[in-house]
Amino acid sequence: MRSPRFITRVLLLQLLVVAVVTAVFTGILSWVTVQHLRGEAEASALAIARAVATDPEVRRAVAGASDGAAPEVAEEVLRGRAGDVAESTGALFIVITDAEGLRLAHPDPERLREQVSTEFRPVLEGREVVAWETGTLGESARAKVPVRDPEGGEPVGMVSVGFARSGVYASLRGQLAWTAGAATLALLIGALAALVFRGRWERSTLGLQPEELVALVQNQEAVLNGVAEGVVAVDEAGTIRLANDVAVELLGVGELQGRAVTDPALPQPVARLLRSGGQQGRRDHVVVGDRVLYLDCRPVQRDGRVLGSVVVLRDRTDILELTERLDSVRTMTSALRVQRHEFANRIHVAAGLLDAGQVEEAREFLRTLERRGAVDYPLVDADLIDDPFLRSFLGLKSLEAAERGVRMQVGGDTLLLDELRDPEDAATVLGNLLDNAVRAAAPGSGWVEVTLLQSGGDLVLTVTDSGPGIGEGVDVFARRPQEGRAVHGHGIGLPLVRELTRRRGGDVWVIDRGGSPGQGAVVGARIPGVLGEGGRVGGESVPGGGGVR
Repeated sequence: MRSPRFITRVLLLQLLVVAVVTAVFTGILSWVTVQHLRGEAEASALAIARAVATDPEVRRAVAGASDGAAPEVAEEVLRGRAGDVAESTGALFIVITDAEGLRLAHPDPERLREQVSTEFRPVLEGREVVAWETGTLGESARAKVPVRDPEGGEPVGMVSVGFARSGVYASLRGQLAWTAGAATLALLIGALAALVFRGRWERSTLGLQPEELVALVQNQEAVLNGVAEGVVAVDEAGTIRLANDVAVELLGVGELQGRAVTDPALPQPVARLLRSGGQQGRRDHVVVGDRVLYLDCRPVQRDGRVLGSVVVLRDRTDILELTERLDSVRTMTSALRVQRHEFANRIHVAAGLLDAGQVEEAREFLRTLERRGAVDYPLVDADLIDDPFLRSFLGLKSLEAAERGVRMQVGGDTLLLDELRDPEDAATVLGNLLDNAVRAAAPGSGWVEVTLLQSGGDLVLTVTDSGPGIGEGVDVFARRPQEGRAVHGHGIGLPLVRELTRRRGGDVWVIDRGGSPGQGAVVGARIPGVLGEGGRVGGESVPGGGGVR
């Protein structure tokens, strides 16, 4: 049999607690009421007994009866006096006795001159007694007071005044009815409060039971701290309610939990996505500091109710850097393949000339091969570059540019005295800048010029194109939204290479936005520590190197 839901058990427990508390307080109130009524009856009986016992006429009559003088006269006086007081006070009885406990006044004449049925000796010793006792007239609250001799003050009798139990508790039924009504009202209020609490609980916990909430928290902690991605949860009001350590590290703005998505400290591209509320599962990529982040934002719903959104952040910086470097490696691989194929063809030509006995022609062919290289790239002024890696890399880029109808040339100011010792970063930055310049140059008649200079061990380069230039207010280093595209593509390369060079201590910047006829943008870059420390001139080393200072 399925056990009741937790909230149902809580409701029943609340009702039980309310019922128990109400019953306890009702019992206490009833007990206090009974004690109050008993106390009032005892106090009234004692006051009446004292009044009768101190009456001079009663004292003389009792003293005379105790001395044996005319008991009939004393009985007549005392019975009349007791009857009048009982009638005026509503007492059940007023009994007066002599020093032997014999009745001198009693509501039943047949009981006269009989000894009282309850204890009377302590009273004749001079003490007042108040108690609930059962006598010949039934149970009653009674007070017994000694009657003292008018002359000597010694007890010579007693007065006993009693109120019937039924009379004492006559008003108790009405008071208990009011108490029961109040208790019932308290139970109804408690039940209503419990129902309201149940509804509020169900809405606040989305109907989840405590054991489900515990499992949810455990799973949440395991998932959030067990994944390499950053996770940020935003509620309906636009407040970040949850963020794991990875998200805090990726965004780099300190504690995220409790921040509003409008907080200016948040990176604006991330804030815009968070404010979107995960509509239709938005995905985007942003550059935050020196990181390229892929963001996947999705709404969170339960039972048709939108609870907020969850954003997953993935750091794609290393992947993109590796992609850029693989592109440069792929470029160099293609260049080497072309060179090998072309060199094999030319060696075959030289061998053919020798086999044909045309030694002078073969010698001239080899001199040309030595001077111009193994491959004739469409790179203008390629002779200005002695570094084999850069020459091959730029040569292949010039082939790609030629396929687009763009001419690539080396600037006349190019001067490098050392060879590359870290070609990967140099190829990544240079390749990206050249690709952007080729895309910007006008096909058919466009051109791209690259100038390479050396400053110590730093490579300083400029890339100029014949495109329309960069418009005012356009930040080419800011990611440009490309809806529906993958992470790798337009809008990411420039921010990435700038961060790459900045991490090495260099930079990439726009020298001239261009826009004049025949002159496009000019972009510069400084890549520290990618050139060898020793210079060379004409193939000989120059201590300390040389270069543009």
